[in-house]
Amino acid sequence: MSKLGNLGARLHRGEVGYDFVGNRKIWYGISILITITAIVGLAVRGLNMGIEFQGGAVFTTPKHTSVSVAQAETFAEEASGHDAIVQKLGNGSLRIQVAGIDTDKADKVSSELAREMNVSENDVTAELVGPSWGEQIANKAWQGLGIFLVLVVIYLAIAFEWRMAVAAFVALIHDITITVGIYALVGFEVTPGTVIGLLTILGYSLYDTVVVFDSLKEQTKDITKQTRWTYSDIANRSINSTLVRSINTTVVALLPVGGLLFIGGGFLGAGMLNDISLSLFVGLAAGAYSSIFIATPLVADLKEREPKIKALKKRVLAKRAQAVAQGEPADARGTDEPLADEPEDGDAAHAVVGPRNQPASRSRGRGRPSGKRR
Repeated sequence: MSKLGNLGARLHRGEVGYDFVGNRKIWYGISILITITAIVGLAVRGLNMGIEFQGGAVFTTPKHTSVSVAQAETFAEEASGHDAIVQKLGNGSLRIQVAGIDTDKADKVSSELAREMNVSENDVTAELVGPSWGEQIANKAWQGLGIFLVLVVIYLAIAFEWRMAVAAFVALIHDITITVGIYALVGFEVTPGTVIGLLTILGYSLYDTVVVFDSLKEQTKDITKQTRWTYSDIANRSINSTLVRSINTTVVALLPVGGLLFIGGGFLGAGMLNDISLSLFVGLAAGAYSSIFIATPLVADLKEREPKIKALKKRVLAKRAQAVAQGEPADARGTDEPLADEPEDGDAAHAVVGPRNQPASRSRGRGRPSGKRR
């Protein structure tokens, strides 16, 4: 078995792990800092909306033109008085986008470009894009996003509970804010492809979050019938048991998207790939982060405000303190009932490596905590 596979098995059995939930204040702080940076970038720089949203004209030059991208950009900006985006197509022609110009101005720019490039006016084609079309696309995207978020909250509230629905909603807003902020900071053009990529990452982020929530729901089914684990302990166990799976799916998803972004858009110069690939790349990474570091710790925070879970935490901590004072192992079970998916003593159990004084489960046949070093 590979090293990563061995690690995954050990994480699932609880032999190793990391206290994600116990360090949640650190992750909250990091997320708040990133979110504030994204919002500031959005407020200061704004989004570079594509021609589909602003309206304007798209000019296409003859094949194998001798004019460089930089020269064409200069010609277009001088002729129109607006910023221009120039892309070199595979057949050697240039695609020049100029936003915010009407039909009369487009004819003038087309004639000026033909003159500067020493080609016939008939060889420079112009295509006008009205801003109303982009406005319709943007409105439909906002409507789709709103409907998606409402349905997600309703489904999670029914399938799990309202606290998990709230946590998933916060994680999705977190992912959207970061992705949009990155677009503002980097200055990449926002096109319909960007909107499609943004909506795509929401499904991925939600999927990863629901996997952890499902594990958490099963493991906390009869949590109040025992005094060995707090809700945060079980939440941390759920994250660790699915950690390698989350890493694998995230890496596998990021590799092809990274190829589109860095190789296709960067090295090969296919700039149109950046529209969708950047939103996918940033969104996938943010979604994996929020599922582990935001959603589940937030559920634990909300859940431990519930009276019976708060009372359970006091009993668990009191029992651990009493065990330590008597010189006994802090994870002594006594006569408590096992959790829903927790085996009886002597069987392999899921362990948690978490907050200080938090016990680790016993491994098969060894009669000692699995977290104890040899």
